[in-house]
Amino acid sequence: MTFRSPHLRLLTATTLLLAGSVTLAAGSPATEAKRAYEQERTACMSGQSQQDRSTCLREASAAWAEARRGGLTSATSTDYQANALARCNAQPAADRDACVLRIQGQGRVEGSVNGGGLIRQVETPIK
Repeated sequence: MTFRSPHLRLLTATTLLLAGSVTLAAGSPATEAKRAYEQERTACMSGQSQQDRSTCLREASAAWAEARRGGLTSATSTDYQANALARCNAQPAADRDACVLRIQGQGRVEGSVNGGGLIRQVETPIK
C-alpha cells in the first residue's frame, strides 16, 4: 500500500493500533470477569443454580464487582496447603499432629464432595 497523504497514513496507523488494543483487551481479566458474570446470570435465570433467583443474581453481581476491583484471584496449591496447615495450628496440641497427617494425605478418606464432604481419618496407636 502506498499512501500519499500523511493524514491518511496517521489514520491508518491509529486504526491499526486501536484494532490491536481491542484484540489484547479481549482476553483481559475484566473481560473474563464479565464473561463469568454473564454465565452465572444465565444459570440464575434458567434455574440451573442451586439457589433461588434473587440470591443467585445478588451473588453473581457481588462476585463481578469484586473481580473488577481485583479481589478475586486463584490461589495456588501451595496457598491451599499453607491454609490447611494453619488451621491445624488452631487445634489443641494433642490433636495437632493427627491434623497435619490428614492434611498431608495419610490415613483413610471416605465420602465425596458431592455427597456432602470428605471424612479424613488417621489412627494413632497410644503406647
